[in-house]
Amino acid sequence: MVTISGAADAPSSALLTDHYELTMLQAALRSGAAHRRSVFEVFARRLPDGRRYGVVAGTARVLEAIAAFRFDDAQLAFLDRTGVVDRPTLDWLAGYRFRGTVRGYAEGECYFPQSPILTVEGTFAEAVLLETVVLSVLNHDSAIAAAASRMVSAAAGRPCIEMGSRRTHEQAAVASARAAYLTGFASTSNLEAGFRYGIPTQGTAAHAFTLVHDTERQAFQTQVATLGKGTTLLVDTYDVAEAVRAAVDVAGPDLGAVRLDSGDLLWMAHRVRRQLDELGAHATKIVVTSDLDEYAIAALAVAPVDAYGVGTQLVTGSGAPTASMVYKLVARAESEAPHAPLVPVAKKAPDKPSLGGVKYAYRRKDADGVASDEVVGIGVAPADFADRGRNLIRTFVVDGEPVESPTLDEGRALHRAALAELPLSVTQLSRGEPVIPTVYERGAAEEGSA
Repeated sequence: MVTISGAADAPSSALLTDHYELTMLQAALRSGAAHRRSVFEVFARRLPDGRRYGVVAGTARVLEAIAAFRFDDAQLAFLDRTGVVDRPTLDWLAGYRFRGTVRGYAEGECYFPQSPILTVEGTFAEAVLLETVVLSVLNHDSAIAAAASRMVSAAAGRPCIEMGSRRTHEQAAVASARAAYLTGFASTSNLEAGFRYGIPTQGTAAHAFTLVHDTERQAFQTQVATLGKGTTLLVDTYDVAEAVRAAVDVAGPDLGAVRLDSGDLLWMAHRVRRQLDELGAHATKIVVTSDLDEYAIAALAVAPVDAYGVGTQLVTGSGAPTASMVYKLVARAESEAPHAPLVPVAKKAPDKPSLGGVKYAYRRKDADGVASDEVVGIGVAPADFADRGRNLIRTFVVDGEPVESPTLDEGRALHRAALAELPLSVTQLSRGEPVIPTVYERGAAEEGSA
């Protein structure tokens, strides 16, 4: 495990928020409610239509954002100049540091409707300010991770390469590469993601490299001379069959791979594989790209394809660009007294309900060791909690200090294990209900609570 470091030197995340977070703070400071102990919970009321599971991603980035959530002089001057909040509120913001507790599902964990993905406990004032930045990170990263996980399952052991940087915001591209790697992608084309997170990077040449040379053969000769025979040559700029012939002639049968980026990939992969074998390049691999999603990858399962490069569909969540997570107050103290007991609170709107109370969660398994239920308990976990199933809640921050932040490699391992314990139908791409149901139980009341 590692702890978050360097937060004091990180750019402030304090204005990655909505205006109304600060106006709520100002009003709560006036009423006194700002100092009430409060518990906020991140959850999704439902999964994207037809999806069978979700994947938690972005938790480490959330923890970094919380550690860096402090207002500098320039930001306070902006809030003052624009009249967002009054002087007493500005004075309070000047000393803001999150001193509460953060618990939740670790990155890589699967989740289901109503799973308590993240719990933030502190005073109302310090916790309410975090809503926007927490949701912006978790909603984006979890959406990408869920799509990536489905693509990895569809690839059935063939490596997937993240190649979506040119199809999204430059910082979203880095976060997307991280989320994809978390759920099993082998590498990324994004160098910033490689630098920042240690993700393996990969890439060779685009069509422009072929077009800038006088002939395709000359382009191949230059690339092989520069990068070696293990490189990947892009063979669909002009005529594929002629390009494959030239590629093997230039590099020899030890050519690393050829890449196909257009056309009927299923038919073309079979044709190219046959041609490579006829030319003696039996070990040369075939990499395919071109707006792939999990369905296209699954359709290529019978093709002699060795790796998939995925871009647009990955960084847009393959049709579900957000995880639709919300950040809701689920419990608050009866008064401003330091040890006042918590009381559950919940939104009762018929189409957007929330479930009040502090939660715990575990995943129950059947006699064969297969997950059968996502159990969400309300209140204090019972004494035999650990014997009922796998505890899903980890503690990340206590009294404002980081105590645990699982690494990206640990998240990859957790995701593999979490998928493996779910029913086999989790890998099906057909539309359906969540692969296991969410069930509820009542735990013990907090000491002193009604």
